[in-house]
Amino acid sequence: MRTSLTTAGLGLVLVASFVAFFGNRVSNSQLQRSLPSSSRGSLRMRMARRDTGRMALNHLQAPAPFAPQSRRNRDSCLCRCETANAVEAKAKAEMTETDKALVAMTNFANRYNKVAGTTYCSDLSIPAVVIKGLAEHKVTLGAPLCPCRHYDDKQAEADQGFWNCPCVPMRERKECHCMLFLTDDNDFAGDEVSVSPEEVAKMISGL
Repeated sequence: MRTSLTTAGLGLVLVASFVAFFGNRVSNSQLQRSLPSSSRGSLRMRMARRDTGRMALNHLQAPAPFAPQSRRNRDSCLCRCETANAVEAKAKAEMTETDKALVAMTNFANRYNKVAGTTYCSDLSIPAVVIKGLAEHKVTLGAPLCPCRHYDDKQAEADQGFWNCPCVPMRERKECHCMLFLTDDNDFAGDEVSVSPEEVAKMISGL
């Protein structure tokens, strides 16, 4: 009986070596059928440990599945940020002198409303058109000459300063011929005291 078990054990070792050498060409079921029933349990345990070890090794050697994707996402985000910054810088560089003056005059009108206690007209397209005219005069004449009046010599009037916004009548009596700055008792006075340059540009687009 002991000789039989020794012979079976030696056969088990030889068969296991044969399987490892030839890349596991013999299937588990065929190998188990070729051994005595008393040795099959031991063979199953050896094969299970071998397969577990191979799976662990493959798991350690496998590349991280999300690392490349994370790098791609980071690179894509950086690319989008750089593109947005480039577009913003290009837009600022392409702003004309009139565009810059439009922003400046819009901000001025907003501040003056708060200081003088006035508001814009209920129809915001009216102050938008006035601000556009002031910005154009600021560029061409060097001063925000009131755009709502007729002048024989605009440059002379701009240099004289009487009708430069805010004009003397507005400063002294809060009388705005352009209806840019309106007091509470004006029938056309609205509730808005400020407007953004983007809103002004949108309302005057196409004019």
